[in-house]
Amino acid sequence: MTTWRPHPHIRVVAIGLQWRDGRLLAAEVRDDTGRIKGVRPLGGEIEFGESWRAALVREFNEELGIDVTITSEPVVLENIFVHEGSTGHEVVFVAEVAFPEGAFAGRDRIDFCEDNGEQIVARWFDLADLDVDGGPSLYPTGLKALLLRTAAGTA
Repeated sequence: MTTWRPHPHIRVVAIGLQWRDGRLLAAEVRDDTGRIKGVRPLGGEIEFGESWRAALVREFNEELGIDVTITSEPVVLENIFVHEGSTGHEVVFVAEVAFPEGAFAGRDRIDFCEDNGEQIVARWFDLADLDVDGGPSLYPTGLKALLLRTAAGTA
């Protein structure tokens, strides 16, 4: 298992919200013991000179081998967090994405490999099961509240 630690600098990332039957696609985030501590929508770091849109499309292509369509304007969050005692700091562009017709139809999970060789599992999660006692957290922190406010029309 790969031991992941936050980068020692501010990262700018883009993540995509992909929904199926009201459930959000997110990758499992594990602690050093392998326990699932949370989940995070797919995406990744924006490269120097790259727009957030190009980065989001590239990340889904690299991770899942598909070309997504961005279907919303972004919301930007600042994410300062601690993982296994190390502090991370990100500026996160969050946007809705759509998969090509039929992509991953009938599959409850998607397995893929990160550039560093880490095996990742992504599944569709009901928001009601996230950020509750006994359930995994939704990262970045504050994303669930933002999604609920948006659904209620108060964002």
